[in-house]
This record gives sequence, C-alpha cells and structure tokens, in this order.
Amino acid sequence: MPMSRLFRSRWSALLWAGGIVWTAYDVADSAPREQAGTNSSGNATITDAAGEAVDAADLIAVANAAGL
Repeated sequence: MPMSRLFRSRWSALLWAGGIVWTAYDVADSAPREQAGTNSSGNATITDAAGEAVDAADLIAVANAAGL
C-alpha cells in the first residue's frame, strides 16, 4: 500500500500505527536484561557507564558539582 493511500483511511492508519507500536514493543522486550551485582554486604552495587562501581561519595560529588 503506497504511503499516500495509507492515511486516507483512519482504520488503515490505526492498524499501521499499531504495527509500529507492536514492533517497538517486541524489539524492546527481546533486549537482554542485566543482573545487578551484589557487594559483600548483600546490597546491589551501582555501576557507571564504564562499568566501574559507584559509591555514596561519588554520588555526593556529582550532586555538589550539579548544584543540587
């Protein structure tokens, strides 16, 4: 179906949009889930984008730098 004819009908546009949403949900659902690690006390560890462990002092430094 050409794109110019797609949006002439509300129902066909609705089905097309539903297909886009379904595809996005299906792709996002198939993404691997990361498991949070735990430290020696059994609490979940927080990591930054580089994979380094983050502690409370790091979070306080970022909050102070951001003016929070």
